[in-house]
Amino acid sequence: MFKESEQIEKFEPKVWLSSPTMHGEEFEFLKEAYETNWMSTVGRNIDEVERQMAEIIGCKYAVGLSAGTAALHLAMKLAGVKKGMKVFCSDLTFDATVNPVIYEGGVPVFIDTEYDTWNMDPVALEKAFELYPDVRVVVVAHLYGTPGKIDEIRAICEKHNALIVEDAAESLGAKYKEVQTGTFGDIGCISFNGNKIITGSSGGMLLTNDLEAAEKAKKWSTQSREDAPWYQHEELGYNYRMSNVIAGVVRGQIPHLEEHIAQKKAIYERYKEGFKDLPVQMNPYDSEKSEPNYWLSCILINEEAMCKQVRGEKDALYVPEHGKSCPTEILEKLAEYNAEGRPIWKPMHMQPIYRMNGFVTRDGDGRARTNAYIAGSEKDCDGCPFDKGMDIFDRGLCLPSDNKMTAEQQNVIIEIIKSCFQ
Repeated sequence: MFKESEQIEKFEPKVWLSSPTMHGEEFEFLKEAYETNWMSTVGRNIDEVERQMAEIIGCKYAVGLSAGTAALHLAMKLAGVKKGMKVFCSDLTFDATVNPVIYEGGVPVFIDTEYDTWNMDPVALEKAFELYPDVRVVVVAHLYGTPGKIDEIRAICEKHNALIVEDAAESLGAKYKEVQTGTFGDIGCISFNGNKIITGSSGGMLLTNDLEAAEKAKKWSTQSREDAPWYQHEELGYNYRMSNVIAGVVRGQIPHLEEHIAQKKAIYERYKEGFKDLPVQMNPYDSEKSEPNYWLSCILINEEAMCKQVRGEKDALYVPEHGKSCPTEILEKLAEYNAEGRPIWKPMHMQPIYRMNGFVTRDGDGRARTNAYIAGSEKDCDGCPFDKGMDIFDRGLCLPSDNKMTAEQQNVIIEIIKSCFQ
């Protein structure tokens, strides 16, 4: 057991949450783009990346774009989101899942989280349709690379004639019933941001089985230029097309997708074994139906093992207590040793920008509470917090999950975290 008196040295270099892992092939495709002078938004790299990703994921068409957020924005347009339309959205996610709804004038209504996968709660979703029966678009994210309860969510959306936009930005390579995420919605979106399971430094893709949708997305992404000998524009367009240079990086990463997933899984399993005697749980998944990509390993501290912690808008305070800890204490301790962790995504209904939006739990709807609200202080009939996303945010944290982290480094991180509960 690690003890502070043992003078464990800081990690050098830093152990990151999740940083790009490069292999060399990326440079060859970058060089090809340079030598052939295809440096803009046309070229062989883009063509190959679109073809390969569609084949790997199992959809008919993949449209290379500048970011996952660009894909989500065009997905909102394809889904027909208009000014004033309510759209159901995952609550426990990054704001890039939600902001594109606003770009098109829509009004997000947030659906609470369930504990089994930390994703959208189907029971709350059904309740939301009772409250807002006219909603026709649902945006579902797969948190930290773990598929949500896809069968239940799809059945509810089909019952209410609603489209699904699937935010698979964090879950590339994850499977539900042996099928890749990104294919379960009417439109899927993935990301190649620098910290994702494979990267282009930036970039993303829109996934669809609809040729017309793919062609529209490609046209919109290149400023909606018409097929004319001059620059003819008949509708609003965007500068969203992936560059051939970024596509070269992604092309070099694609062969390593399964390798990266295996490395991330090994990290998850080492944490799980290392924490078996601590009052914590790993981020969960349905082992019978799904296989995550294990993008980030996370823990949830048992409620009885939480010391007092209060978070404001930008700061947090806690009171150390023997045998207990909290995310703030653990993250501060990791930072002391030059290792990067991160709080769980702060739920969207808690964000200042979205606090007046609708928020639906399985027990009804409500408004967001202040950040200083103590998660778990309001319970349902089973003794669980009404606001489950907030509870996960309060008690959870993301651990260093970089696939270049060695087993020895991870063992030290495990001991550092154990020391927080002493």
